[in-house]
Amino acid sequence: MKAFLKYIRFSFLMLLITFIAVPKLLAQGAGRKQVAEGNKYFAEEKYDEANNKYRDAEVSNPESPVVHFNVGDALYKKRKYEEALEAYQKAIQKSDDVQLQAQSYYNLGNTLYRLDKWPESVLAYQRALKLNPDDKDAKYNLEYVRAKIKESAQKQPQDQQQQQQSGSDQQEQQNQDDQQKKDQQQQDQQQQNQQQNEKQQEQEQQSRQGEAEQKKDKEQLSKEDAARLLEALRNQEKEAQKQRQIKAQGRARVEKDW
Repeated sequence: MKAFLKYIRFSFLMLLITFIAVPKLLAQGAGRKQVAEGNKYFAEEKYDEANNKYRDAEVSNPESPVVHFNVGDALYKKRKYEEALEAYQKAIQKSDDVQLQAQSYYNLGNTLYRLDKWPESVLAYQRALKLNPDDKDAKYNLEYVRAKIKESAQKQPQDQQQQQQSGSDQQEQQNQDDQQKKDQQQQDQQQQNQQQNEKQQEQEQQSRQGEAEQKKDKEQLSKEDAARLLEALRNQEKEAQKQRQIKAQGRARVEKDW
């Protein structure tokens, strides 16, 4: 991380040296004023204003690799890494200066690292060192990113194992939850069946009680009918006896004639 911070200061110094190394831009004067104003804002960490000035210079001199390099630096500070990447690539394509190309590849490597494109970042640092083998910052960043790639490769199986373990734990927990849910459903079903059986038994009991009461009422009614019938028979017998007595009293007695 310290290397990247060092790069920011180092990059700006190289930016000034680059201007001296390209007298053609200064001789023509195209965009020179805007670049100077942009550098002033950049030193004051006013990166929006610096970028605006560099953009004005780009309009005045669109073929200048120095302008594209400056635009890339401003965009990098604004954390617009994709746009910075494009600006550095333009600087490389349009430049014949080895020093500017080396510094552009170096900045390109930093930008690719910020975009998590580590293998591409390694290639950019290697190209910077090929053009400038004495660039200590490029050497440090190259080894730093290589170490990050190696660390990530070693960590990946551990992460996969942890993910698999986590997935296994989640599956086990899911199975436990499913089993608990199943057990609860069975318990609820058993309770429901028990309630239905109890209700059915209660209904059957009530039905039997009703039948018994009906039978009792019938039996009670039969006894009452039998008593009434017996009473009626007794009354008929009494009436018959009474009629016989009446008839017996009204019969004439025949006396014997002797």
